[in-house]
Amino acid sequence: METFTIIGLMAGFCTTVAFLPQVMKTWKTKSAKDISLGMYLIFCTGVGLWLTYGIMIGDLPIILTNVVTLVLALSILFFKLTFKD
Repeated sequence: METFTIIGLMAGFCTTVAFLPQVMKTWKTKSAKDISLGMYLIFCTGVGLWLTYGIMIGDLPIILTNVVTLVLALSILFFKLTFKD
């Protein structure tokens, strides 16, 4: 594996894992009142576009990390829309 691919995977891992504490806290407290709906709508759209871009150019680090990031961000968005604060 080439160095730039490893760096891309490591960077994507860090930025993706950063969402885990928010997902866990929101799930545990069943509260998303302090989460911005607008921010997560825009963010999920952006991540979806990054994923599309990664697929179009065939870039594994972009594809893998954005799939996981999108799942985590959509989880938070789902919590925001379903948990009644």
